[in-house]
Amino acid sequence: MVEVIESTAITSAMIFLVLLGAEFFNSFIALTQLPNQLGEIALENNLSPFLIVACILVLYLFLGCLMDSLAMILLTIPVFFPLIMTLEFGMTPEETAIWFGILTLIVVEVGLITPPVGLNVFIINKMAGDVSISETFKGVLPFLVSDIFRVILLFSFPGITLFLLKVF
Repeated sequence: MVEVIESTAITSAMIFLVLLGAEFFNSFIALTQLPNQLGEIALENNLSPFLIVACILVLYLFLGCLMDSLAMILLTIPVFFPLIMTLEFGMTPEETAIWFGILTLIVVEVGLITPPVGLNVFIINKMAGDVSISETFKGVLPFLVSDIFRVILLFSFPGITLFLLKVF
């Protein structure tokens, strides 16, 4: 029982340390006005809102290879969400927030199985025992392809995302 309590305390401390670091980072971001500056740059250069979201999604795929999903979301949403809310997608602000939130969560999780360093693939490989890492990545590949196809559909047709939310 003592070992379980000790292990739980260590895990909880690590999670709270990530939350504390993210809170310090968020305060820094708020002081520097980075989200506002990014929004101004996007508006001044007449960048397509969908191009900006596509770049953010690619960044999430890359970060998913290197970071945990909780840390990724806590560190990036304070920067990207205000930027997304300043852009026009032909939806209400609430619909835009929901669409971006769904896309973000899906892409963050897809990033965790993306080669070459998908963190969840290493966990699966460790649980599989005597299976090589290359075989594990080959096994994950069909899921990765289907997830990327799903992200492309949801990105290309935001109305589908909102329709499915209303239906289900």
